[in-house]
Amino acid sequence: MKPPICEVCSKRMGENDECKLLYFKKGPNDLKWDKKASKLGFTGHPPYAAWFCPKHLEKAQNLTHLTLPEAIRILKKDFG
Repeated sequence: MKPPICEVCSKRMGENDECKLLYFKKGPNDLKWDKKASKLGFTGHPPYAAWFCPKHLEKAQNLTHLTLPEAIRILKKDFG
């Protein structure tokens, strides 16, 4: 898994920070990743999951019905 670094602002978060890992709608490539990940011994961070800091978390939670790239475009536009 990726360490807790906000996908929007790149803020590194520690264990006492109120960050959260969110899972987004899976696209075709995400489904391929899931198939690979189901093999014994596979490790990695799902491409449809991302960490968010408290500043960006609420808005990101409202976008989980989208794919991660779609959500990030909106978040960066709104917070950019």
